[in-house]
Amino acid sequence: MSQYILTLDQGTTSSRAIIFDQMGQVVEIAQQEFRQIYPKPSWVEHDPREIWSTQAAVAATAIANAGINGKNIAAIGITNQRETTVVWERETGKPIYNAIVWQDRRTSEFCNKLKTDGFAKMIQEKTGLVVDAYFSASKVKWILDNVEGAREKAKQGKLCFGTVDSWLMAKFTNLRVHATDATNASRTMLYNIHSNDWDDDLLALFDVPRSMLPEVRSSSEIYSQTATTLFATKIPIAGVAGDQQAALFGQMCTDPGMLKTTYGTGCFMMMNTGSKPAISNNNLLTTIAWQLNGQTTYALEGSVFMGGAVIQWLRDELGILQHASDSEKLALSVEDNGGVYLVPAMVGLGAPHWDQFARGSILGLTRGSSKAHITRAALESIVYQVTDIANAKMADTGMNITEMRVDGGAVANSFLMQFQADMMNAKVIRPKVLETTALGVAYLAGLAVGYWSGIDELKSLWSVDQEFNNKLDEQKRSHYLYDWHKAVERAKRWSE
Repeated sequence: MSQYILTLDQGTTSSRAIIFDQMGQVVEIAQQEFRQIYPKPSWVEHDPREIWSTQAAVAATAIANAGINGKNIAAIGITNQRETTVVWERETGKPIYNAIVWQDRRTSEFCNKLKTDGFAKMIQEKTGLVVDAYFSASKVKWILDNVEGAREKAKQGKLCFGTVDSWLMAKFTNLRVHATDATNASRTMLYNIHSNDWDDDLLALFDVPRSMLPEVRSSSEIYSQTATTLFATKIPIAGVAGDQQAALFGQMCTDPGMLKTTYGTGCFMMMNTGSKPAISNNNLLTTIAWQLNGQTTYALEGSVFMGGAVIQWLRDELGILQHASDSEKLALSVEDNGGVYLVPAMVGLGAPHWDQFARGSILGLTRGSSKAHITRAALESIVYQVTDIANAKMADTGMNITEMRVDGGAVANSFLMQFQADMMNAKVIRPKVLETTALGVAYLAGLAVGYWSGIDELKSLWSVDQEFNNKLDEQKRSHYLYDWHKAVERAKRWSE
């Protein structure tokens, strides 16, 4: 009987299920979008029940469409939008509030106060993170402080907190398991990445009871079996990793110094730094890349909050595009950006600026500015943000970036990839299999059950689709970056 790996890829805007074969090739994909909820400006929520129902539905659809059943699935891997926070009742599994999404800024003032009160250094030393509303800790605190009766229930041990992987695992096992992996734990701002445990000082600071927290396990091991109410047979859940760490593994960036950038809703550049955490002096994040075979691998990460989401914004809110894929043709219809710069700080700026109060802006408009110029400026803004992170990474590590592996939905846009190579003056490599986030956690799950023999076999499966090399001279590159940074300064601290 043929065996496959099923990945549950729970993202910010959709839930997907992808089935991989032993060659790391996609056999079947099913996808379903779900609602984005915006109760107030800069608040972003999801309904956890929709996350669960869409994820369960696409898993069933993918298996059915592939013409197989649960007996053909050797293991399940779960990868997820990170930092997004769910709190549910331990006994019933009922969420007590909507999931607060990683993009949500409602706790910005509280995080600012933590910095003012002098906690930033302690938090960075323990977690590798900068103080920001992006991470889970302040979101959990907000739920406990604002949902009636929540704090009392938490003290009584009646509530569970988890990132989306924990929530899905609880649902797929009929609440038997409350666990997460080290990559997701390292994004909560409650986890000590050096001692590999929840940190009592941080739990006290954010007033989060330890009883709420999931058990932290490695990224590649058998967590549990699925409940038979979902599949006719029990299937081991054997791999878990946050989406960006999964993509780093899927790109086979297994040696220190290798890096990838994922172009999804946001953009996330991650560099493997090996067995020791590298603390950043340039506002990058130190995080756990994965735990495998008893070893912890660390990474340095820079996060862009609005990547592909800025193209969605042009499509859905401004009506400039009918389809996101139209952006490449429109951008290429003009010679350059016409002096137009778009700073997509709709939910603040991530690395290396970390300005929670920055807001989106379009600068340099003239009577001759067209929707093509604005579209080109939007695509270029993604590249500029990633370039800023690359420059910070080189400053932190002293390493020159000459090559970057890329993945995510937006990398199909060749204009975007060429401009990225131009602005970074580095080779940009697009692999044949673009589903590297899902593939990475499939690899982790497969390793846990012996589906693949080891890293060497996985490396042999990775192959190149296209390479992009710099075609821009230094003078033009410097000019573009100078104007970009001028625009960013105008957008900063807008809503403070």
